[in-house]
Amino acid sequence: MQVIRNQDDLVKTFKAILKEERFGSQSEIVIALQAEGFSNINQSKVSRMLSKFGAVRTRNAKQQMVYCLPAELGVPTATSPLKNLVLDVDHNQAMIVVRTSPGAAQLIARLLDSIGKPEGILGTIAGDDTIFITPSNIQNISNTSQTVKSLFNYSD
Repeated sequence: MQVIRNQDDLVKTFKAILKEERFGSQSEIVIALQAEGFSNINQSKVSRMLSKFGAVRTRNAKQQMVYCLPAELGVPTATSPLKNLVLDVDHNQAMIVVRTSPGAAQLIARLLDSIGKPEGILGTIAGDDTIFITPSNIQNISNTSQTVKSLFNYSD
């Protein structure tokens, strides 16, 4: 008898699989979900789920490129893979520019938008590996830039 699994089970299992930080391709995730009883899963669905939940490819503890989920938009810690995605933070007295690993800019920008105005961030625009941050007040841009740097344990 085949057990019918619902969408909530799929999401929970999908997140649990990504937390293992050992799957480097979408096809590996498909196989893992199928092994968990989700027989109707395919690469297209996995791709949509990866995008929906903000998953990124980053290096795990074994230095393998794997898919992982962001922390629940909390402050990254020294052990969080998010801090490893920020490569450079700089400003020009009008705008702050953050350079990230390829594909990570939108995830990092979403985190920055979530801390928002209280930390001096009016808004962000993200490409593939670059984020433009508009500060709430350009007179305080150095403080805002420092806040961004400290959030990711980045030092010049």
